[in-house]
Amino acid sequence: MSTAQAERGRTITTDIPARLDRLPWSRWHWTIVIGLGTVWILDGLEVTVVGNIASRLSEPGSGLSISSGQVTGTAAALYVAGACVGALFWGRLTDRFGRKNLFMITLAVYLAATALTAVSWEAWWFFLFRFLTGFGIGGEYAAINSAIDELIPANYRGRVDLIINGSFWLGAVGGSLLSIVALDTDLLAADVGWRLTFALGTVLALVILLVRRHVPESPRWLLIHGRDREAEDIVTDIESRIEAERGERLPRPEGELEIHQRKNVTFLEIARTVFGRYRKRAVLGFSLFIGQAFLYNAITFGFGAILTKFFDVPADRTGYYFAVIAIGNFCGPLLLGRFFDTVGRRIMISSTYILSGLLLFGTAWLFDRGSLSAVTLTACWCAVLFFASAGASSAYLTVSEIFPMETRAMSIAFFYALGTAAGGISGPLLFADLTNTGKVGDTVLAFSIGAGLMCAAGLVAAALAVRAERRSLEDVARPLTAVGGGAKTAASTS
Repeated sequence: MSTAQAERGRTITTDIPARLDRLPWSRWHWTIVIGLGTVWILDGLEVTVVGNIASRLSEPGSGLSISSGQVTGTAAALYVAGACVGALFWGRLTDRFGRKNLFMITLAVYLAATALTAVSWEAWWFFLFRFLTGFGIGGEYAAINSAIDELIPANYRGRVDLIINGSFWLGAVGGSLLSIVALDTDLLAADVGWRLTFALGTVLALVILLVRRHVPESPRWLLIHGRDREAEDIVTDIESRIEAERGERLPRPEGELEIHQRKNVTFLEIARTVFGRYRKRAVLGFSLFIGQAFLYNAITFGFGAILTKFFDVPADRTGYYFAVIAIGNFCGPLLLGRFFDTVGRRIMISSTYILSGLLLFGTAWLFDRGSLSAVTLTACWCAVLFFASAGASSAYLTVSEIFPMETRAMSIAFFYALGTAAGGISGPLLFADLTNTGKVGDTVLAFSIGAGLMCAAGLVAAALAVRAERRSLEDVARPLTAVGGGAKTAASTS
């Protein structure tokens, strides 16, 4: 089909979404998980390393003239700001030019920026490339979550999305342990160790970039953009591989979709869809992102400072504590993920948010009384973040599945950017100021704010969460290009 024909569009009837959703789990799906999901490990590595090396970077001989507060406050906020800007910039391009094109480009941006961070010699250089690293990661959120949800079968979408987003914490474990080695001046010079941690991120990104070459474009995206022949070829190849693996024919798909193909969706259409037709879902998305963004960006960047200031934990030993917390974070999505597909989205999203908020209030109370040590504070955080991690991961799942196909990447980017800007930029700046005072009451206040926002978001989810479990994406939110009834079962627009 020519470009002109694609622009004008034509109406087709397809069963490709139903064919993708009826697929059993296979080795091919594991390829998608590895190729796309592993980037969150890099994100976890980045955030954790910076938090744990803050005290070392501020010491004489580090090679940078920078304070601990600037690392956990200014640099952290710039990283998040870069992610917000990147999400909006790359998200728009992802909906327009395809998932695969963009998740290759954004990873390349991350790779280059991380490599340049490793050779920082001035504070402004470090700040600039922390921003650009975030810029690349922000684009990954939109492109990767879009591709995952459109390639993973409906019966597995919830747990897979949660586990992939939760894999951030595997990177956090690696970052914590890596920082222990990097900060050991008996092994590495003070101005070398922290640079090597960023260099390792570059190497891992390069490996992932090579693996991603084998991940196909989303057939759902191809269908809408007039490239149905390519979509058909991709799905047929996937089906052939799975039938060969299982040694049996796949069941017949149920349901067809009639769509009018088009090349582009305007910002006005996106705004009308998100804030008009799906305004309750928009409130839900904002609530979930603001709650988790404040909690995670504020506390994650400041945890090392709390250990050193209030419990006299040596800077080169904070990584051990954070590694334990990170394991608890990953266990949340890993163990609770399947219940989002069985018990359901509304119950699980609301309960994980509210439980984590209540446990954080309890932690703040114990901290205020002076009842905690470094070990027991870590235990409390494990309990809080076991539930919070599953809830935070479900925020990305929610905004990636409750809006129409044509707006998916932009919706993810929009809610991530605004929610993270509210909680993720102000969070590190505020939290750094509060913890740097050395006053228990100031840190308790920061904990309480995060807890309150999580509980509030949980209550919003209890009222507004969409029952998207085991439903086709086209059923959860009818495509803008759908003709007539659209998907086999019409979706609610609440």
